[in-house]
Amino acid sequence: MQAEARAMARAANASVYSPALLATKYGSRPIKVLRRALEIFTGLGSFAINLWLDQLNGLAIRSRRLRAVELRQTFTRLGPTFVKIGQGLSTRPDLCPPEYLEELSELQDALPTFPDIEAFSCIERELGRPLDSIFSAISASPIAAASLGQVYKAQLKYSGQLVAVKVQRPAIEEAIGLDFYLIRGLGFLINKYVDIITSDAVALIDEFARRVYQELNYVQEGQNARRFRKLYANKEDVLVPDIFWDYTSGKVLTMEWIEGVKLNEQDTIERQGLKVLDLVNTGIQCSLRQLLEYGYFHADPHPGNLLATPEGKLAFLDFGMMSETPEEARLAIIGHIVHLVNRDYEAMARDYYALDFLAPDVDVSPIVPALRNFFDDALTLTVSELNFKTIVDGLGAVLYQFPFNVPAYYALILRSLTVLEGLALYADPNFKVLAASYPYFAKRLLTDPNPYLRDALIELLFQDGRFRWNRLENLLVQGKKDRDFSAEDALQPVLKLLLGQDGEPLRVLVVKEAVRVTEAIFFGTLLESYNSMPVFMRTVIANGNMTGPFITSIAEQESMMELRAQVFRIWELLRSSENFDPALLQPILQVLQQPEARSLGGRVFGGITQRLAARLLQQVLRSPTPSTLSTSIS
Repeated sequence: MQAEARAMARAANASVYSPALLATKYGSRPIKVLRRALEIFTGLGSFAINLWLDQLNGLAIRSRRLRAVELRQTFTRLGPTFVKIGQGLSTRPDLCPPEYLEELSELQDALPTFPDIEAFSCIERELGRPLDSIFSAISASPIAAASLGQVYKAQLKYSGQLVAVKVQRPAIEEAIGLDFYLIRGLGFLINKYVDIITSDAVALIDEFARRVYQELNYVQEGQNARRFRKLYANKEDVLVPDIFWDYTSGKVLTMEWIEGVKLNEQDTIERQGLKVLDLVNTGIQCSLRQLLEYGYFHADPHPGNLLATPEGKLAFLDFGMMSETPEEARLAIIGHIVHLVNRDYEAMARDYYALDFLAPDVDVSPIVPALRNFFDDALTLTVSELNFKTIVDGLGAVLYQFPFNVPAYYALILRSLTVLEGLALYADPNFKVLAASYPYFAKRLLTDPNPYLRDALIELLFQDGRFRWNRLENLLVQGKKDRDFSAEDALQPVLKLLLGQDGEPLRVLVVKEAVRVTEAIFFGTLLESYNSMPVFMRTVIANGNMTGPFITSIAEQESMMELRAQVFRIWELLRSSENFDPALLQPILQVLQQPEARSLGGRVFGGITQRLAARLLQQVLRSPTPSTLSTSIS
């Protein structure tokens, strides 16, 4: 802690984004501003003209590689701010053709370097010590150059441990400050004149700028890494480097060296006997926990920041851009998935209040038909088979039609998931990020005691007073794929809700379903026994009218047998859970001794008795003939 405090003291003068200060600084320097504006306009304008001419001459596809190289070079020339923009585009296969993705991906860590002597001087100046008193060895040139700094491989003198040393580019604050001053001015024009963009462009620019300025403070990045490492210290398939605070300041960051291969170098990964899709799935599960469980997530997971280690772990690097998901939004996102599965578009529209997409006074009723029109077409497949891009594009089309304000955290969530889906699509064009995410959603719905998610689970499982056992079975099948799934956690929250003060509506449904299940198991077992008998015995029973109260129609027999089979399969799924222990039923049995539970048991028993009596009476009144018996039972 003392070492971290000393590092914070060294970063006391780190810059903070302030639109007012930038306006004051550059408002009085019109020549400098005009020169930079012309530089940006010339660079991007030249690219746009060449693109237009290609289209005009029918050369758009043939010249795609050439234009991709041109755009990468333009972004590189325009400097760090535009390199950041290019990095974002390089992770969006839904926006850019493959040639652009390949070229822009070089912006991740293949940027021009600055002189090593300036970097080494910065290290000595920031840490207040000669270079040779800190490191026994340091690479003569950087091993990577990113948008805001460059990285050296070194060996600590006191311990011999290998480390990565990131050094900030000189005069970087001046460069990005001027760019954000200009881009923010463009944002005001967009807000005023561009009607198709309903989000507040200036607010989004300010949010992005704040995050970039935070990345300039390497002590803040170290603290982000420490917090992230603490959250994932017990995850065996995730690796987060440690920070060396004695050798960290506002412009120098020293962290543990991680040996590995970038996640987009898929051929190299496969040669090491690792599977890219396994690593991507690890990244998806990790991201879902970041987004929806801890609420603290890595907002810049581009391929240069994700490594596959020789041991098969997924290593996260570069913690400059992090974000947080509000707790209400975390729950609302999961609830939104439930409403999507149920095609409950009214509830989906209401979710946008909790997600902070809509002001409380906005009427959501006109939004419902737009959601229905899109998802009724999209959901010809199950939700898990949908491509994440399809969802994003469809919701985007809806968002543009109505007064939505997309919060910054949501845009970063979309970026995180589209990055991972983009990486997976290189390895498997049929990869579906929602299918890979479903085990996590299932586990949360089954095990999380939060009242909102309990209600979401009930909403998912009950329809028109009937329990949907196939939904429960599917949730358990998917939930068990999540390594943190616990059978005990799946049973206890539901039981607590069922026996709580507000559980009467659910108890009514449970009593009805318990009667139906008991009847299915009892009669289904009799039917199974009957069907397994030799033919002559079944003939004797049928001719003697000894089949009793389980005579039903063929359709009802099949329904009973299917329900019985589903219940048995669900029990087997619970029983075969890795951490299942019959002792977990003990607390349930204790709870069942409570007055409310005994009352529930009595209601179930009474319902079963009434149902049996009704069937007996039905049997007496029907008095079927032997031929009818033969037809209905065989």
